[in-house]
Amino acid sequence: MAAAPLIELVNVSKSFDGEHSHALRDVSLRIGSGGFVAVVGTSGSGKTTALKMINRLLEPDRGEVRFDGEAVKSFDAPTLRRRIGYVFQGVGLFPHMTVGENIAITPHLLGWSRSDIRARVAELLDLVELPRSFATRLPHALSGGQRQRAGVARAIAARPRVMLMDEPFGALDPVTRDTLATAYRALHDKLAMTTVMVTHDVQEAVLLADRIIVMGAGRILADDTPGALLSGHASAEVSALMAMPRRQAERIRTLLEANVSDSHPVVPDG
Repeated sequence: MAAAPLIELVNVSKSFDGEHSHALRDVSLRIGSGGFVAVVGTSGSGKTTALKMINRLLEPDRGEVRFDGEAVKSFDAPTLRRRIGYVFQGVGLFPHMTVGENIAITPHLLGWSRSDIRARVAELLDLVELPRSFATRLPHALSGGQRQRAGVARAIAARPRVMLMDEPFGALDPVTRDTLATAYRALHDKLAMTTVMVTHDVQEAVLLADRIIVMGAGRILADDTPGALLSGHASAEVSALMAMPRRQAERIRTLLEANVSDSHPVVPDG
């Protein structure tokens, strides 16, 4: 018998501007424990709306969202959000609080002792590879990548089973983005978390996720492994989207081959 999904959307619809403008249209989705799922699609496809349904930042007009077998509407929203980590672009650290105080917010709300909180903050700074001395710094004293690491630490402080990520690395420079994304994937594996990440970067989804969900016009257009989706799909929209990483790789290979040829010119005989 198949295990029950940790996260489930059942025939979920959502409109922000009347019946003729749906952000989500009858979406059903099951996510098991321990997976890394990336949700991709063009702007306005519904991917962020679907993500926010999971922790009740948005409520569906129709259908039901379930967490660990229970309807999320049966949970008090703040209590639910303490069980689900959430990281978004720009982090949202409180500027008047130190990094350590930011990380400690949820454990403090849950009534942890001061000694347990101090130990957890130190443990998390180690885990996201930030110096422990950063606990006393204000967020503005950190680089963008360091703030994003602190945001991840804050999100997992109370050991949530699920991490929701909405364009978490989008505001970072390419090198920092790649480094932090790779580090997060290692953290996901180490802690056996369940991650649902919204990203507009298909290449990032292919390299990080075990499963990719492609959305368009409020519907799920495809749901499969990166390898299967890269091999082609019946939907022209999905195929065009998933072809981008392959086209980029081919262009890079062509440039490298041209560079090798230029570095080793052919010398005519005689």
